[in-house]
Amino acid sequence: MRRMASIRKYIDIGANLTDEMYQGIYHGSKKHEPDLEKVLNRSWSAGMDKMIITGGSLVDSKKAIELSRSDSRLFSTVGCHPTRCNDFVQDSDAYLNDLKKLIKENRDKVVAIGECGLDYERLHFCVKDIQLKYFELQLQLSEEFKLPLFLHCRAAADDLVEILSRNKKHVIGGVVHSFDGSQEALEKILALDLYIGINGCSLRTKENLEVAAKIPQDKLMIETDCPWCEVKPTHPGYSHVITKFPSVKKEKYSIESNNQVKGRNEPINIVQVLEILAAIRNENIDELAEAIYQNTNKLFFSYK
Repeated sequence: MRRMASIRKYIDIGANLTDEMYQGIYHGSKKHEPDLEKVLNRSWSAGMDKMIITGGSLVDSKKAIELSRSDSRLFSTVGCHPTRCNDFVQDSDAYLNDLKKLIKENRDKVVAIGECGLDYERLHFCVKDIQLKYFELQLQLSEEFKLPLFLHCRAAADDLVEILSRNKKHVIGGVVHSFDGSQEALEKILALDLYIGINGCSLRTKENLEVAAKIPQDKLMIETDCPWCEVKPTHPGYSHVITKFPSVKKEKYSIESNNQVKGRNEPINIVQVLEILAAIRNENIDELAEAIYQNTNKLFFSYK
């Protein structure tokens, strides 16, 4: 089993590697030296094959692309997160054109449009009408550049499905990442022939586990959404986690150690998501890993 685990290949479809936590900065305060290189090397040595850095705005997407140029295994999305859609308001044409320009100039690194979608849990950041308008506006990027969508959906599945259904001709596939919806929401999303991305936040409740167990294997992807969405000991699926890593509080962390920072998720922890899924689905873990790997390559990298 140890030998099999060593040849397992992973693709993290959602890694927020531009976050300041990987520069040692937490809530504006520096706690330790930058350690992104060490974080990445940990994951490469554990079977990570590729990572997709999430772009959540024009500025974020530029940073994600710049970072992706540091390694042939790093890629990026380009788009505007629903909670950031106020960025469009002042001059939506200019903002959209800037997104287009960024994609055109970086076709070798941009693998998806996003993170875009709807978030009704955080309307204090951006009201519903603006989210709806500028989510729909971004769908044309999928058609124009023949790129899939990297979708965000929080408490908004019905509206997300309605917009995607109405714009089906513009959508070149996609994945609803960090999925934590109901069985009904799952079925509606699958009916659009979309993939489902699962991370620690997708596995926080007993109902989450029941839904995740029913995702068709050929529609399943995994991610960390790091530095957030770790699998926590309080989660119902934690009992299925086999691979655990030592961690210390950020104030005591040293980049010379092999510890992780407590509470800061890392790409290497993707193995824990896989272990929970294999257990709750009663599937062979290596066969499941291979199926997920093939799904991810098919959606994001088949044209590269």
